[in-house]
Amino acid sequence: MAQRGGRKLVITSLASAEAELAKIAAAGATLLWRDSEHYLQRLARFDDAPACLTARGNVHLLGRPMIAIVGARNASINAQRHARKIAAELGQEGYVIVSGMARGIDTAAHTGALETGTIGVVAGGIDMVYPPENATLFDQVASQGLLVAEMPPGTNPTPRHFPIRNRVIASLAMGVVVAEAAQRSGSLITAREAVDRGSDVMAVPGAPLDPRSDGCNRLIRDGATLVQTTADIIECVNRQPAVELPHAPHEWTEPMPKSIDPNAVDACREKLSADLSFDPVDIDDLIAWCEMPTPVVWAALLELELAGIVTRHYGNRISKIAKP
Repeated sequence: MAQRGGRKLVITSLASAEAELAKIAAAGATLLWRDSEHYLQRLARFDDAPACLTARGNVHLLGRPMIAIVGARNASINAQRHARKIAAELGQEGYVIVSGMARGIDTAAHTGALETGTIGVVAGGIDMVYPPENATLFDQVASQGLLVAEMPPGTNPTPRHFPIRNRVIASLAMGVVVAEAAQRSGSLITAREAVDRGSDVMAVPGAPLDPRSDGCNRLIRDGATLVQTTADIIECVNRQPAVELPHAPHEWTEPMPKSIDPNAVDACREKLSADLSFDPVDIDDLIAWCEMPTPVVWAALLELELAGIVTRHYGNRISKIAKP
């Protein structure tokens, strides 16, 4: 099916699997399987949760309440200072700070929370330092906090990996604080994922003439909680919790037909490949839009997913994968 979608998959050999495990061990890391003791239940309940994660550092941090702080890579000095301050103060209140190990706000958040507990979710492999200037921070987080990766060791981060990483950040945290972000920012992807997963989304307001604040100001306009202090953040995450998200339903609710017209699948696959965007679309809307039988759409999507062209998001949503 992957070959029909434009990609040939090969089952890995035992030697390759053993080599990957050796790389994980050489990096001083370990594997956390979805049903293992330290795999966070909050993450496991989502249908797009990774089957396993590579972890390097203090895995016990996964058992504490987490708040994510994310924002612009080219953040202003004031925004970085503020992110570092609230990260340190939240840490003193018992919260673990989660972020993405990127430049700017991420770096400030991790630095502020080093003494109290921080988790860095990296876009590449657990042994790949990115950006290079954060090499010292990587070692500090690994020794004092926790590094987490979904990609195999040796994987260099590419543009398609960052939205994947962002969904893990949104799944881990009970609340996401966007400290500074432009209109088109990966931080806003994290915020959208947090909304879909029932987490609180908070934004620090910024100057209306600074484009680096446009994303935060728009989030507030669209309903995110305006926060300026650590007390504001704690008040937000301690509010009466929203209704617990149900466990993900089975993705297939109808009997699979004995045969599907391959020509119809080909036509559907071409239509989806041409018209899907990087913004997730609900699967029911997608089926209605294709105007084809449900089994045909599912078969075409499976071929595209195996070929690495589309990906699934929590809540049975589909989007195209951004290519490097």
